[in-house]
Amino acid sequence: MAAVPEPSLILSFEDARHLVEHHAAQLRPRGKELVELLEGAGQILAEPVVADRNFPPFPRAMRDGYAVQAADLSQIPASLEVIGEIRAGARSDDIPTLQSGQAAAIMTGAPAPAGADAVVMVEHTSRDAGRVQIMKPVAAGDNIVPIASEAKRGERLLSPGAWLDFAAIAVAVAVGRSRLLVYRKPKVAILSTGDEIVDIDVPPAANQIRNSNSYSLAAQVQAAGGEPVLLPIAPDEPARLRELIADGLESDLLLLAGGVSMGKYDLVESVLAEFQAEFFFTGAQIQPGKPVLFGRVPSGAGALAREQPASPQAHVYLFGLPGNPVSTMVTFELFARPVLEALAGMSPRKLAFLKARLKSEIRTKTGLKRFLPAILSGEFEHTEVEVAPWHGSGDIASMTRSNCYIVIPPDRDKIPAGESVPVLMR
Repeated sequence: MAAVPEPSLILSFEDARHLVEHHAAQLRPRGKELVELLEGAGQILAEPVVADRNFPPFPRAMRDGYAVQAADLSQIPASLEVIGEIRAGARSDDIPTLQSGQAAAIMTGAPAPAGADAVVMVEHTSRDAGRVQIMKPVAAGDNIVPIASEAKRGERLLSPGAWLDFAAIAVAVAVGRSRLLVYRKPKVAILSTGDEIVDIDVPPAANQIRNSNSYSLAAQVQAAGGEPVLLPIAPDEPARLRELIADGLESDLLLLAGGVSMGKYDLVESVLAEFQAEFFFTGAQIQPGKPVLFGRVPSGAGALAREQPASPQAHVYLFGLPGNPVSTMVTFELFARPVLEALAGMSPRKLAFLKARLKSEIRTKTGLKRFLPAILSGEFEHTEVEVAPWHGSGDIASMTRSNCYIVIPPDRDKIPAGESVPVLMR
């Protein structure tokens, strides 16, 4: 018999988020592939990357100036004999050995000569033919990066689960890796429901809207490291919804948009129950996005409906997201993203809020934790935030005007201007 969802599974935001994180921590990625370096940008590393030599491989000058022995500068000004110039990339044969009373002109990134233990910045010197006047003392070690101080040969620089962003790509290049082993992108099925929506190329009737949710979710899935699989729109009719859910359960993760509220034609929960779905929560005390659903079905439940072989995975996780576009976007970021990132192979990470000064007073109702589209502005360390103009969870344009969310605790009905408030970037 199908499991009937319990309507009372409405959790606080924190409990719902922690529950998602708990399940995400148990998930594993779906395979690996070897890719060219730049093809791997934005994917998740599936192997360790180690230093192929010491970094730096030589004592490296941090400034343009003169390599010296710090002991020669006990009295300032000091006059030293200039015995050569060392450029970045200089051959070993072209690097002199420094004796007491001598200096060598040196460029940033160049190897410090044997005998030198510091570099004096050029702005503290004055050159006169074959000698240099030093006007400021230095201590041993100043402006020189020692051999292997950044990494020793064989030391791990990147670990499996690392996001291959621009910095990670630079590390891979530095150790000579032109190809990397990455986790395969998980397939994420996206199913929007409702008779009121039509696809992008279909002229909507007077009381219909275009299916923005499937496309916004697809973009969010791509940004989080997944491969979106867009399914046809499901009508408010159980048989066709059942067929499309079965299709969606063949992917690694299923996202449903709409049909999860308490209305007569909100059919998602009852149809999912026919697939022996286990529901972890059917709502979260947030706004926008309260009627969000998180659960899973046994692998093969969808295939069984189609008499196909079962998947080797134990379960397929799913989220039922509210149909209002802003709610869909917000609940994906708050709840679906950690599961998708886990399936993509990313190391777990907690949700972190920043703080910014509130530009204008906020008045709202208590009872729900609110994530309001907002605009973070200002310059340098002087930042401030204010709620973006919006007209509820159906106002798509409000998201294009915002760059973050102001997070309002459930027990606050008024926050004065000037107070520091939590901010979630997006």
